[in-house]
Order: sequence, then C-alpha cells, then structure tokens
Amino acid sequence: MSTDITPDSVSADASTTESPEHLDGIGSGAGDGALPPPASAAPAITDDDGSSLAAYAQRAYLEYALSVVKGRALPDVVDGQKPVQRRILYTMDQMGLGYSGNTAARPVKSARVVGDVLGKYHPHGDSAAYDALVRMAQDFSQRYPLIDGQGNFGSRDGDGAAAMRYTEARLAKITRLLLEEIDQGTVDFVANYDGSFQEPAQLPARLPFTLLNGASGIAVGMATEIPSHNLREVADAAVALIKNPKLADEELFTLIPGPDFPGGGQIISPAHDIAAAYQGGRGSLKVRARWTIEELARGQWQMVVTELPPNVSARKILEEIEELTNPKLKAGKKALTQEQTQVKATVLSVLDGVRDESSKDAPVRLVIEPKSSRTGQQELIATLLAQTSLETSAPINLTMIGIDGRPMQKSLRQVLAEWIDFRRQTITRRSQHRLEKVLDRIHILEGRQLILLNIDEVIAIIRASDEPKAALMARFNLSERQAEDILEIRLRQLARLEAIKIEQELAELRGEQQKLEDILANPGSLKRLMVKEIEADAREFADARRTLIQEEKRAVAEVKVLDEPVTVVVSEKGWVRARTGHGHDAQGFAFKAGDALYGTFECRTVDTLLAFGSNGRVYSVPVAALPGARGDGQPLTTLIELEKGTDLVHYFAGPAEALLLLAGSGGYGFLSKVAHMVSRQKAGKAFISVGEGETLCAPSHAEGSTASVELPAATHVCAVSTGGRILTFAIGDVKQLANGGRGVVLLDLEPKDALAGAAAYTRSVRIAGIGRGGKEREETLEIRSLNNAQGKRANKGKKGDFGFKPNAVTRVL
Repeated sequence: MSTDITPDSVSADASTTESPEHLDGIGSGAGDGALPPPASAAPAITDDDGSSLAAYAQRAYLEYALSVVKGRALPDVVDGQKPVQRRILYTMDQMGLGYSGNTAARPVKSARVVGDVLGKYHPHGDSAAYDALVRMAQDFSQRYPLIDGQGNFGSRDGDGAAAMRYTEARLAKITRLLLEEIDQGTVDFVANYDGSFQEPAQLPARLPFTLLNGASGIAVGMATEIPSHNLREVADAAVALIKNPKLADEELFTLIPGPDFPGGGQIISPAHDIAAAYQGGRGSLKVRARWTIEELARGQWQMVVTELPPNVSARKILEEIEELTNPKLKAGKKALTQEQTQVKATVLSVLDGVRDESSKDAPVRLVIEPKSSRTGQQELIATLLAQTSLETSAPINLTMIGIDGRPMQKSLRQVLAEWIDFRRQTITRRSQHRLEKVLDRIHILEGRQLILLNIDEVIAIIRASDEPKAALMARFNLSERQAEDILEIRLRQLARLEAIKIEQELAELRGEQQKLEDILANPGSLKRLMVKEIEADAREFADARRTLIQEEKRAVAEVKVLDEPVTVVVSEKGWVRARTGHGHDAQGFAFKAGDALYGTFECRTVDTLLAFGSNGRVYSVPVAALPGARGDGQPLTTLIELEKGTDLVHYFAGPAEALLLLAGSGGYGFLSKVAHMVSRQKAGKAFISVGEGETLCAPSHAEGSTASVELPAATHVCAVSTGGRILTFAIGDVKQLANGGRGVVLLDLEPKDALAGAAAYTRSVRIAGIGRGGKEREETLEIRSLNNAQGKRANKGKKGDFGFKPNAVTRVL
C-alpha cells in the first residue's frame, strides 16, 4: 500500500488524504459535490481576502504538513539526503573540506560549518544542524559515514557528542560520490531562503545512497524507516536492473538479500519475509545479536556479545537485565507480580553476572557469565534472547520523496528504478554540459589555428585598423567570440610550438566530442557508461557484508514452572486462587460476603485456567500465574482484558490435551481441546459463536485425565433442555473444531425452549435445576435411564420426569 501526499492531496487531518476536487470545493465553495450552506447557518468567519476560517486553517496546515514532509523529515530517493543533510554537505564542499585527489582537506571546527549552513541555507536552530552533522559522522549510525569527524561524536550507548566548538569535521572520501559532479550542470539550483545564494535541489549521487545509509524520520501523517544496505550488493543490483529492467524479483532479492546494518548482527527472518517487505515497501525483520563462547580454565565458560541489533546498545542490555533480576513494583501493587517473580527466578537460575568491556579496540564486548559451568549454553542464550533486546524487531518503511517530488512508499525495485532514471538524466546533463564546453573550446582553437597560419596579415590588420575586431571578422570569416579571443591572445602564444599544442588539443577535443555525441545519441552507449561508472565506484568503496542473514527460530520466553499438584478455586463472582495439593474440602473455603464457590479444579501448575465470556470469547491464564490461597484470592478480571459489557460465566482448569464439550442455549455444540482455546493475548480469543439472546452452557470434560482422577474417555453425550426434554447419543456424532465456531445441533428444541446443558459421560450424569419454591434440586441418572433416552443427534429427545426445571448437566466421575 503506498502513501502519497501532494499539495493537492493533503487534508487538514494528517492521517487521511482528499482528492484535489474535494479540496477545491472546500477552499472556494465551488466544484463538483460542494454543498451549499444551510439557510439558517451563522455567517462564516473570514479573513481579509474573504476566505473562511476553515479554509484558511486547512490551507495553513497543508503548508505546514508539506514543509515537514518535504523540507525536514523524508529523504530524497535520488541522493538519500534530507534538506539539512544536503545543505551541510554542500556547504562543506564550498568551504573546500573535501578531497583533492587522494589528499584530504584539513578539518575545521564544527561550529564554523554550522554557522555557514545556518547563515546561507538553513534558517533554523543550530542544534538541528549540528545533530544532523554528528549523525553523518557516526559509524554506528550510518553504514557509510559521509563526514570524517575529529573529537567526541558520541557513542552507541547514547552518549551525546561534545559541543560544536570542540569538535572538527571534514568530508569523508566517499562523499565525493555525492558532490563530484555538482558543478557539471547535473542538477538544478534554487534560491536559498532570502534569495542571496543558490543551493542544489538535489545532489548528483553516483550511487543510491538512499539504500546505502538508509534514513529514519517522522513527518505529518507518515514516517520513514529505511535500513542501510551493502554497497557492493546495491551496485550489483543497480547494474543488473540497468542491463535488464524486467529482472525478476527473485533475482533482485538474490543480489540484495537483506539490509546490512552498521553494527552487524544477524537477520533471522525467513527469506520470504524479507522479500515481502521489499515488495510492499513495509515490513518488520527479526534481528539478533551475535556472540562467541569463550572457554575458560577448569571447564568454565562465558558468553561474549560482539555485535548488537540496530538501535540497541550495551547500556540498554545492562538496564534490561537489571530490571529482570531486580524488578520494581508496578504502580498500585504492594508486591511483585507472579510473572515478575517467575521471570526473575528464571533469569537468575542461569545468569551469574554481566559486565560491559567495550573499548576503542572492541566497540561491543558484553561479557555474560553463566550461573555455573553446568548451565547449558543454549539455555542461557535462549533466556537472554527472549527476555532482552539481544533479539528485537527492525522495521522497514521505504517512504521517501520520489523523483517526481511526491512523497510515497516504494518497493525496493521502485527505489532502484527511480535512481537509475535520475542517474541517466544526470549523465545526459553532464555530457551535454561538457559537450557545450568542448564545442566552445574547439571553436576558439579553430580561430587561433587560422590566425597562426596568417599571423603577419593579422598583425598588420590590428595595427592599421581602428576597429580590428570587425576587420578580422570580415577578412577571415571569424565569429565575434573568436575575434575577441584573438585580440586578447598573448604574444607568447604565437610561437610555433603553440601551433603544435593547438593541433594536439583539437584532436583530443574532437575525439571527446565524438564520444559525448555518441553517449547523447545512443542509449546503448549511455547504458554502458552508467554500468562502467557504477562498477568503478563499487570497486573503490565496496566492503564486506557485516550483517549475517541466516534464518533461525525466534526465541520464545519460557518461564520455568515447577510441575506440582494444585487446586484452583473459583468463586461465582470470578475470584480465583490456587491452593497447593489435592483433596481439599470445598466446605472449608471462605469467600467474600455475597460470594460463593463456583467450582474447584484439581490440576497441576503447568496447566491452564480457561474463563468463558458471555460473548463467546475464551480467556486463558496459566495456573502458575494465579495468586496463592491466602485470603480471598484475586479477581480474574485483573489478569485478563475483558470486553466492556461482557461477563465471565464459566471456568475450567486442566491440561492442554483435555477435550471439552462446549454448547450454547441455542442447542448447538462441538468438541475442542484446551490447547485450541489458549491465547497469549490478555484480550482472549473469539471461539464460540453465540446467537442473539443465547447463553453459554457449562463446559463438560469429555476426555483427558485430571491431575488426581483417572478419567476414562466419554462415550456418549447427554443433552437436556430447560423444558425437561432429554436426549443421549454417541459422542462420535459431535464434531471436533480446532478453531471454534457454532458446532452442530445437539438437541432439536421446541419454540421458547432452550438447552440447559450438555455433558459427556461414560456411566452417569447429574442434572441440576430449580424446583417449587425456588429450591435447588438435582437428580443423578445412571446408565439404564440414560439408555432409555438414547436416539440420534439433533432429535427432539424424550420428556423427562424431573419435577423441576433443569439448568445444568454435569458428568459424574
């Protein structure tokens, strides 16, 4: 999906765009679809030119948005620079801070550079210009730094650079690829903010620096996050696209397999994820640190991190580990949460200590010591990757200013194609500019050659004539430009040796003229020249890839939980607690006033508690995360994110393989395992389809032994309606749905009747309900009675003589 903002397409709301016609209608009160104001509307507030306040505000915000998008935040596809960066580089070039051949200029104080940038081209704060200069000098921020900085330019740990009066700067050698052709007619120049100077609208980049160094920025309604890439790979891809514009995406992504970050690291995302991000211009890649294992004396070892993911520092890792091993209380809490305690115990069980040994010689050296030599290396590595930023996500958002001046999200192919078009235009303009100079020089030399053959006559004409220019033009058929040059020629240039030099220079210039005309007239010659120059620049500046691309499984945070027996106690109002062990007397549990026991579940700490919402969502909480048995427990709603207007109606706790029979009052039901209902999201998982006016019945444990009782697999299902009808049938007639849904019809209900419940069973079930006087009643049906109600699933069943109105059916173990 592309994002496109132009002066005619940005609305007052930065998150939306409008058509030009729509904007015209708003601005002028006319146009297709414009609505006339209501007759009773209050008079509109207008300014001096008659524009309404709404139209003025929209126009002003539009100008502001475009200023931010095109003038500050987004890089240009052709040179990869934002305006402030381009102005800094151009100013430094004008100050003579680049390279002369292989000789570097002497650096000057950064304050001097910033002063020139602000005074001539960038009328903003000095901190904005200096921050941009600093970033272009940091080898950990840019893959190919454009400025060679002398002094303290900050660190990857977030340390700021020294003040601009202390640091010095000059252009890096690679920057000549951006500036070398600036004075060869290759790009347009525009007036600066006050019209006193001219500045380049773009730099004539010889390579696509948009991809080489990447960019990051936030504009109005859009942002950009372009990762850096390897110069050799980008050059090879550009050459391949020049030779074959229809190059297949698979071949293009083979040439550029992925980003190449300044700090190295390892991209673990699969190739198809990287390709999808490049094709759509947006995506996210998983990147992890790289490390080595150093063997020490007496079987000891340590893990040494040498490369970090982008935007991650050693300081950040140390802070994260400190937070894990010494967590702080969350707001409003009097003690650490169960999750914090478990994570702390998990990390401390494998980690003894960590220290930062980074230095000038080793930019990143983070030493991590295991708890003991017996600690598994993979166990320590997996724990740290899952719990810290040693493994993180790197976003890709290829939004930039296109060759047409419009901000847009582009694919990798589009970025390269637009730069190739720009480079083709640049070489064409450079060749045309040079050809004009060559032709002008040839014209001058041809005039000189002519007068050298007739030097005596020329001298005589000059001495005798009052208007020698006109006389020379008339006698030798010279142009005014040639005649002017002859009159200004020095006597030393009339020597015989000078004639030989002129002939040699003319031969060289005519050869160059022929080549230039061939480039301008022949697309094949132009293409060959483009390829030749790209390959030459790549040979000079290419380096080895730093970021390893190797697919790996993403590290998952696994908190060690001791597998112990536990009894989960749930109240009718949703308060939950876990008591160690089994066999507790339910009569001994106390509850808050007005609350009572919903049920107890004998399970284990590695099992899961499911809560069923009235909207059909299922919420899951690990049993190990439940509060202890002290007090009344904790409301389950504090452990999940319950939708507004939703109530928790039923609960179940058990192993992942437990099979449950789920049903609704509409008479439908299905089978599903606990594992299918578990979700990492606190907001739960939409699982059971509930019709309007329907309610959920209590889930029935159909298969899978509990922690304390060997539970045989159920063979039948008993469905009972509130009207007293009962039907039993084989459990094999019920579908098992892994993704949930509505299920199949269990009992064919009469009008105004509803399903009271359905239970899976082997021998007997218990039917509960409300009798006369509102008394709670229940009845247990054994196998003989149940067989009498046997029939086909979805039948109406038989009328049961219960003597009360059923409201629940449960399995008797």
